[in-house]
Amino acid sequence: MPCEGCAERDNASTGATMEFLLLGFSELPHLRVLLFLTFLIVHLVTLAGNTMIFMAVVMEPSRPPMLFFLGQLSAVELCYTLVIVPKALLSLAAGGSPISVLGCAAQMHLFVALGGAECFLLAAMAYDRYAAVCQPLRYAALMGERLCLRLALACALGAFAVALGLTAAVFRLPFCRSGRIDHFFCDVPAVLHLACAQGYAAELPLLAACVLLLLLPFLLILASYLCIAVALLGVASPAGRGKAFSTCISHLAITFLHYGCATFIYVRPKSSYSPARDKVVSLVYTNVTPFMYLLIYSLRSKEIRGILRKMLRRKKIGELGYYQSCDVCVCGKF
Repeated sequence: MPCEGCAERDNASTGATMEFLLLGFSELPHLRVLLFLTFLIVHLVTLAGNTMIFMAVVMEPSRPPMLFFLGQLSAVELCYTLVIVPKALLSLAAGGSPISVLGCAAQMHLFVALGGAECFLLAAMAYDRYAAVCQPLRYAALMGERLCLRLALACALGAFAVALGLTAAVFRLPFCRSGRIDHFFCDVPAVLHLACAQGYAAELPLLAACVLLLLLPFLLILASYLCIAVALLGVASPAGRGKAFSTCISHLAITFLHYGCATFIYVRPKSSYSPARDKVVSLVYTNVTPFMYLLIYSLRSKEIRGILRKMLRRKKIGELGYYQSCDVCVCGKF
């Protein structure tokens, strides 16, 4: 049964001048200032931390594969927050933020592409842990620099292609409700909620994207850790098992955080969509989780701690050399 006004709104939905309105947290006016300041501080700390980690990895001349993938993950998280948070902060400050159809589609595509690239990168990191624990003698041959570059490129291109197909499928749908998106960014379930397509046909592209971006990498991660578990059972020394497993803890923690939130948001029928609940989970997913990643990197990864210390040491030496040269210049004048 067609919805009322669909034909009229279909024409509007495909027009280049039509705008959506991101409502954000307009239903909580008394908390807007507190939420804005909290998100701004978390956003700035996350940006600074990911930038520092990425620059430290880039400046490190000898990068082991896990360090290389952590650098890629930091770059993805950096772009991820830049795609979502500025518009969300604007929405919080103004009590709602208009966004064009093209801008909404671009934001959705980048968000899905970066999230998918992160899923693929986590799968590549799981393979790296498998090679390190199960094939230690062949690790250098298995995880060469060329393979790491190819894996990173495949992660980016694969996620970009799937996100492009999903975004195109979503924005081909007719929108027969008002253009008010009860969210702080153009998330797929929130935009699908505006569509007037009947049945489950509208959800098939999202289901296909979930299979490719969530289920497939998760199965690869699961297979890698099953092999790691079998290999650790064969290690006689408890200390040896603990040392081998400790190299996987940070990756496991990030994987659980990422997949837990993503599965809750995307792997479910459209009928169970709840704007208030989804906004809270998305808030954790887009703000708190990237911040938690920084803590996990800095607390659990010896490689990251080591190169950050080296970078700070270089900075101190550079500053000391600068002040000494200034002293020489001043003395020379007298």
